[in-house]
Amino acid sequence: MSELFPLTEEIWLDWLKDEIRLTEEEPNREKVYELFERAVKDYLCPDIWLEYAQYSIGGMGSPGGIDKVRAIFERAVTAVGLHMTKGQTVWEAYREFENAILSTVQPPPGRIPSREEQELLNTQLGRIHTLFRRQLAIPLMDMEATYAEYEEWSDSGVSENVISQYKKASQQMEKCRPFEESLLAAEPPKLAEYQTYIDFELKEGDPARVQITYERTLAENCLVPDMWAKYTTYLDRQLKVKDLVLSTHERAVRNCPWTMGLWKSYVLALERHGADHHTVSDVFEKALNAGFIQATDYVEIWQAYLDYLRRRVDFSKESSKELEELRGAFSRSLDYMKQDVEERFGESGDPSCIIMQIWARIEAHHCKNMQKARELWDSIMTKGNAKYANMWLEYYNLERSYGDPLHCRKALHRAVQCTSDYPEHVSEVLLTFERVEGSLEDWDVAVQKTETRLNRINEQRAKAAEKEANLARQEEERADQRRKGKSEKKAQKKFQKGTRTGEKRKAEQDDYHDEWNDDAGTEEMGTKPKRNTWKLRRDSLGGTLPLALNLPPGAKRAQQGDDKPELRNDNSSVFISNLAYTLEEPEAKLRTLFETCGPIKQIRPVFSNKGNFKGYGYVQFESTVSVAEALKLDRREVEGRPMFVSPCVDKNKNPEFKVFKYNASMEKQKIFISGLPFSCTKEQLDELCKSHGTLKDVRLVTYRSGKPKGLAYVEFAEEAQAAQAVQKMDGMEVDGNKISVAISNPPRRNMMDKPGSNRPTTDMMPRQVFGSRGRGRTQLSLLPRSLHRQSGPVSKVENGNSAEPVPTTASAAAANAAGETKPLSNSDFARMLLSK
Repeated sequence: MSELFPLTEEIWLDWLKDEIRLTEEEPNREKVYELFERAVKDYLCPDIWLEYAQYSIGGMGSPGGIDKVRAIFERAVTAVGLHMTKGQTVWEAYREFENAILSTVQPPPGRIPSREEQELLNTQLGRIHTLFRRQLAIPLMDMEATYAEYEEWSDSGVSENVISQYKKASQQMEKCRPFEESLLAAEPPKLAEYQTYIDFELKEGDPARVQITYERTLAENCLVPDMWAKYTTYLDRQLKVKDLVLSTHERAVRNCPWTMGLWKSYVLALERHGADHHTVSDVFEKALNAGFIQATDYVEIWQAYLDYLRRRVDFSKESSKELEELRGAFSRSLDYMKQDVEERFGESGDPSCIIMQIWARIEAHHCKNMQKARELWDSIMTKGNAKYANMWLEYYNLERSYGDPLHCRKALHRAVQCTSDYPEHVSEVLLTFERVEGSLEDWDVAVQKTETRLNRINEQRAKAAEKEANLARQEEERADQRRKGKSEKKAQKKFQKGTRTGEKRKAEQDDYHDEWNDDAGTEEMGTKPKRNTWKLRRDSLGGTLPLALNLPPGAKRAQQGDDKPELRNDNSSVFISNLAYTLEEPEAKLRTLFETCGPIKQIRPVFSNKGNFKGYGYVQFESTVSVAEALKLDRREVEGRPMFVSPCVDKNKNPEFKVFKYNASMEKQKIFISGLPFSCTKEQLDELCKSHGTLKDVRLVTYRSGKPKGLAYVEFAEEAQAAQAVQKMDGMEVDGNKISVAISNPPRRNMMDKPGSNRPTTDMMPRQVFGSRGRGRTQLSLLPRSLHRQSGPVSKVENGNSAEPVPTTASAAAANAAGETKPLSNSDFARMLLSK
């Protein structure tokens, strides 16, 4: 496993301890030493270095054992001695070892040492003094205790030089203390805290401290390609130490093999530090098998390797081994793009044939082989590039620089015939060429050919424009028909509703007058009407009167048909949408949001007929300058929803105007997350994703009401970070929910939202079919059973005994006879209720 991937500090320690136990009875300690050497190369691990040094102490008895222990301790303090929190343990272990050696060279009490013994004693004391001084010159945690220990140990006291260095280190320690405390308080992987620490050390300018901070960061963030890229770039440009630079590049590609940029930097670093050709080629072959996530990554790594091979060639020789290897690599790269990349990704990755263009230019410029260059350009044009003017002009410039006028003219003539994007430009270049190089006959041929081609192009453009205009006109006619049909339908419904309401009120008034006359006649005959009957009539009559509702001003206007605001100047207005329906006092809320943009002339939130806020409205400013400031508030979060702010445009005058709030194409730096728990907040999602790279935006998708949908979009600073997040987060469980993560690739709205469009059916639940008119209304009756009209005579029941049937009203009987349901009048309700 260690051959393929770096191992963590915990795994290495477990492995090393097992090997140490297995070799206790064997004299072979070299096997364990080799394992320690592999372990210290993966990450910066103070505990592994400490274990390595302590294990080496057990071999002091062998020849040269003490020197070997000292060498390992020296490497340890060089590697991790600057570690602010863990470096002190290595220094203390080193001093304890030297103190143990000191006890063996001190003479017994009462005996005067010989001169050789005294020299050996002084040398050992000098080693311990040096260790104290070196440690006190480095900012470390709890360095005050080390200084106190040195004062107690040293018989001659502490020198002024040591005190001065100790004070400087203490001051540096105080500068670093806030960063160390933030690291201690933060949760892993602490990427943001480490980045802040690195920025601080870069400003301080101490290369050793910058290096140790990067190493500490990568020990906890080993799968962040951007951090490896920053570290290797710093080493390439600042330290430039061959062993350190190359080992770091190797570790980078072992940790993040899917990142093409790290392999490319590795190849360049190998060439920069004079690595042999076999090593560079071996690294390149490993890069091809690393499994990049984009077709273009393979094009870039091939370009880096071909550049390296080109720089090895001595073009002063007509032929050489390096030149043949370069040509073979170019040929192999084209086969690789065609066979491997296209089959894997479904695209070439090099549509403009950049690799072939470079090969052709090398053949023309360095090898003076225009025949090969022309063959390559013929192949480039046959791959679908003949319709582009810039490709022909690139070929023309090559012929102009290294070819002859005959082939220049031939290339321009072919360009005029084949170019479809900018034929006018190609024609102008041809005519300019003939003005400089051609004869009168050549000029006449060029003029005739360009005129014929341009006339044909203009005819095609006119036909295309006419076709587009016809389609637009048809679409406009269909839209007008739809609008007209909706208006007629709405007017018809309004008329029918008004008619029914008028008939109902007239019937109620007639019934009331009839009842009043009947009661009056009864009173004249000496019979008083019942009090509860009169009360019912009065309530029924009062119920027909309009009620004064306590609605917002906007809602009252909406009731009066003023649903569409009248904004006189669209240039000074903005349209606000995507607000929550539950927004309280929307006019005051909008005024608070937009009053910083400039003086406001009018705010018009739109309400429904029932007085409910529709979630959109208009803001009109006194000056058009304020509109630009208001548009900056687009997507500002208002009560958990992104508020959309767009220019106020009359759709009748500009029917094609559209404002797309979000990208509808693939966004390789953005990921789409589904299956999130509804309780997930933006802060929780930010904490979940920031370990994979630098976040630019986090957006939770919600309904208009503000309730979450369980979906989110997260945008990273770079595409590699988004790819890493997909690889690491897909299938992860969040609060018991298994989430799905993919690169953001929303469906095209113009294809997916049109009625009758062929929507993809894969991976989708089958939709329920409701018929041509959609889902029908519920068939349940919402009228209480006591008020249901009975089809036959109603039997009056008193005390459980059946009484004589109560006949229905004349109006009800007429309605039953007609097979229709007529609304009940006040008298009908009165008879039904009083009969109980």
